[in-house]
Amino acid sequence: MIENSGKDTFEVSSEALSQTGSKYFDDDGRPKRTGTVLTSSAHIITAVIGSGVLSLAWAIAQLGWVAGPAVMILFSMVTYYTSTLLAACYRTGDQLSGKRNYTYTQAVSSYLGGANVKFCAWVQYLNLFGVAIGYTIAASISMMAVKRSNCYHFSGGKNPCKMNSNFYMISFGVAEIIFSQIPDFHDLWWLSVLAAVMSFTYSFIGLGLGVGKVVGNGRIKGSMTGVTVGASVTEAQKVWRSFQALGNIAFAYSYSMILIEIQDTVKSPPAESKTMSKATLVSVLVTTIFYMLCGCFGYAGFGDASPGNLLTGFGFFNPYWLIDIANVAIVVHLVGAYQVYCQPLFSFIERQAKQRFPDSDFMSREYEVPIPGCKQPYKLNFFRLVWRTIFVILSTVIAMLLPFFNDIVGLLGAIGFWPLTVYFPVEMYIVQTKIPKWTMKWICLQMLSAASLVITLVAAAGSIAGVVSDLKVYKPFVTSY
Repeated sequence: MIENSGKDTFEVSSEALSQTGSKYFDDDGRPKRTGTVLTSSAHIITAVIGSGVLSLAWAIAQLGWVAGPAVMILFSMVTYYTSTLLAACYRTGDQLSGKRNYTYTQAVSSYLGGANVKFCAWVQYLNLFGVAIGYTIAASISMMAVKRSNCYHFSGGKNPCKMNSNFYMISFGVAEIIFSQIPDFHDLWWLSVLAAVMSFTYSFIGLGLGVGKVVGNGRIKGSMTGVTVGASVTEAQKVWRSFQALGNIAFAYSYSMILIEIQDTVKSPPAESKTMSKATLVSVLVTTIFYMLCGCFGYAGFGDASPGNLLTGFGFFNPYWLIDIANVAIVVHLVGAYQVYCQPLFSFIERQAKQRFPDSDFMSREYEVPIPGCKQPYKLNFFRLVWRTIFVILSTVIAMLLPFFNDIVGLLGAIGFWPLTVYFPVEMYIVQTKIPKWTMKWICLQMLSAASLVITLVAAAGSIAGVVSDLKVYKPFVTSY
């Protein structure tokens, strides 16, 4: 019956659907969803707790003991509130029976349409491309840290162990070219699970080392206003770095671009928006507590000298093997996280190519390649092979030109914060709930959006200023660390 085609297939499918009822299929005919508050919270926490946590001690150091934690709490509150607005827009119309939106861009298309869809797609995919660059930089830093640590100990501290990051970025890029050839996002589940385990591994090690640093110092370092202006930091640098710190904190909380996709795994009833609001509350609370611990203990241990990447601040000292484990965990995590964030972009480009050139074998034809030891042959598509390889090479080359972890992280946080975390959720919620213009609620929502836009602009300016400053002393492909 399944092999029939045309009208008969549709009729059989409809009959089967009516017979099985809600046991196997949802209201739109798709397979039954089973997601809960627990699973959704796990997805969000796994996505959020990543390499961004390593820059939080540096961010708090720029802002100080008063503004640093306050800004982090403020970002958590804004993220939670706008996430609940976005969750309410999962269905167009009624929260239980309205049409489901399976992706962020589809939700924007349903509620806002027009230029907003293109703007959303550009921002979302530009941010994903930027993540690929940032992850390449972060992975190379960790690989160099392991190499330098072992070099230092084997030489007894006599060798300065300077090295160039290019080799390590290229090595990471080669690995990503291989993993990028996995055709479908769903085939990456094992890599995502491994990446999630690794993210918690290095985060907890960083937290533990931070606590140990404070205990070892016997006092809490830092000041109320952050890094002191003096010989090493000018007033202008203090301002720009404070702006950049906002972008770093925003990047650590960025998960709005995948919220709708996570919500699409939640079962109903109850309404998906209710489940997702609870999951968001749990996730933001857990994440904020964890971030506060990592950032604050890092700042308390290092003070004004807090490093841009927390793990690099512990240098080559014992327990160096534990720091090596953490850095290896970062590399493994970033290999998987790179794919998790880039696969949606890969799929989007490939769908567009097939639609534009439907008769092209280069675009759409798949060749079965047998793999020894595997039951299923690998499905080779030449366009996928070429396009994904070019993407990885391009992101690797840009990372080699701009290997500045904090600046790139801050810029990514700035690019994604206002449009994806605030603007689109606010505008879609206004349309969804039909809030009249110039009412108090409408004005408050627009003020929140405007304030977030200002934060995005200053954070982006601070990060760009950081890149310009770094480029004055950095020679691409030459400078060693």
